[in-house]
Amino acid sequence: MTPPLAGRWRRLFAGFIDGVIVAVISAPFIWTTYTTVWDSSKGMAERVEIKHVFIAGVISFLYYWLLHSYWNGQTLGKKLFGMRVVMDTGEPVTVLAAAIRQGTVVILDWLCCLGIVNLAWILFDPRKQALHDKAAKTLVVDA
Repeated sequence: MTPPLAGRWRRLFAGFIDGVIVAVISAPFIWTTYTTVWDSSKGMAERVEIKHVFIAGVISFLYYWLLHSYWNGQTLGKKLFGMRVVMDTGEPVTVLAAAIRQGTVVILDWLCCLGIVNLAWILFDPRKQALHDKAAKTLVVDA
């Protein structure tokens, strides 16, 4: 039997806590470089900023995937707010489902505006599932 679904506000606050944790951990791995490119419409060279965030993205993916997979379906934020991720059958989340869940988040965040749609989906879904939960067949429930 599946435990009661976690509340939307608690999910929001847990996500905020996790976001801060990931930002603090990954901040040292983000850097900026500059290059010069020719702008033919202006007929001149321009300096362009390039943000390097790949390693930070890998850290973020690993934080969510590994904690959901190997720490009772919980990140630090979910643990603090008394929630965990389970399969939609109520069984513990699998390593593969946790990877699909987080991979879907990454893909939707890369696509214009779909990251917001993904998160907002829980407001209207009767099972309070975001799109990444639907893709991985998971639920966020009370721990």
